[in-house]
Amino acid sequence: MRLPSPMFRLAVVLSLCVGCASAPTRPSSPATLTAQRTVIASQGLTDATLRYEAELRSPGEGVVERADYELVADGQVVKTGTAKLGVALTPGAPASISFEERAPYVKNAADLARLSAEQGTLLLALRGTLVVRSGDQEQTIPFAASRATRMPRLPTVVVEELDGARYSDEEVQLNLRIGVRNPNPFPLRLEGLTWTASVAGKTLDSGTLAHADTVDASATGVYPVELAVTKDTWGPEVKALITQGLLPYGVTGEVTGPLLRVPYSLTGEVKLNVSR
Repeated sequence: MRLPSPMFRLAVVLSLCVGCASAPTRPSSPATLTAQRTVIASQGLTDATLRYEAELRSPGEGVVERADYELVADGQVVKTGTAKLGVALTPGAPASISFEERAPYVKNAADLARLSAEQGTLLLALRGTLVVRSGDQEQTIPFAASRATRMPRLPTVVVEELDGARYSDEEVQLNLRIGVRNPNPFPLRLEGLTWTASVAGKTLDSGTLAHADTVDASATGVYPVELAVTKDTWGPEVKALITQGLLPYGVTGEVTGPLLRVPYSLTGEVKLNVSR
């Protein structure tokens, strides 16, 4: 059998070397996570948006392809997902990555009431793995970062202001301002505020306010109601009632929003002023 010539063997060796030179560069050691944190980008009464931020370093070239993650609230996984990243890694240089996810952290109205009653802190976290590819190698890097926030709190309904003006012996005008107090450090979305007003045990009027309204963080939304106490609205004995100069009143209803139903009942007395 005739052996290949020396020139043929040299050509084969050179071709193999060329193939080696064109193969993907592989890092001598894996990429590492050098810094990470979770930021609460926004929060509502029942949900929140978390942003995960991290820094990686790699001794070789590569790409952070994606993050496979879980969003955790109060120790429970509330959402899972994958975020495409596509961040290139330069040998020895820091690379920054980030992604956001929004998810509810309240299951239902009962869960919201429980969290409000506890008045503690709620731990929100993003955890999972970062997938890094270098050539034909795939590396997974575990990550986890959390942030504590105050428990969501239910709003309260108050009589912000009430005055009564006596226009005659048989007519009184009541000006009522119902306040919805938001104790949270974030805006409160409302669907409506129902009310039924009574004077001396007799219902005068009812209605709904605050349709699709928002109360600012740590603020009070105020909603006016005007009531007329006359023969037509209260009854024929209205003159004797007005003569007393002091009207007992009551306001009942419910404030509603996403997973929010808070009934209220307010009572008191209003001293009548003589209208000019």
